Amino acid sequence: MRFMMLMIPLGYEAAPPDVQLDPERVAAMMRYNEALKDAGVLITLDGLHPPSMGARVSFAGGKPVVTDGPFTESKEVLGGYWMIDVASREEAIGWAKKCPASDNEIIEIRQVQEMADFSEDVQKAAAGFDALPRAGRR
Repeated sequence: MRFMMLMIPLGYEAAPPDVQLDPERVAAMMRYNEALKDAGVLITLDGLHPPSMGARVSFAGGKPVVTDGPFTESKEVLGGYWMIDVASREEAIGWAKKCPASDNEIIEIRQVQEMADFSEDVQKAAAGFDALPRAGRR
């Protein structure tokens, strides 16, 4: 079962583009990432630049509208993620509990939808999509 663990650092919605990371916290996180890798459960992971460097595309009225960050209405934003492959939701929660997160960080755990989770009609509508390569797309 694949799960995405989403890091939500409270206050990151207001972080400047040149936000500086604490080297000690980064080192602790790298040890955690190494443990995920050594256990054979890590698929991929990435940190995300703050929303002040991002953009949102909304579709109100059916037309795309681009809004540059930061996004004043945001209360929680993603700071990064891990994609893991484990046997159960409980195992995913167990890994999240081992993360060296600080008091102002939350990890949300979401199971990835697999084609087998959908009805036959939905699987037909999406036929061939799961054959796309997972890496190296541009």
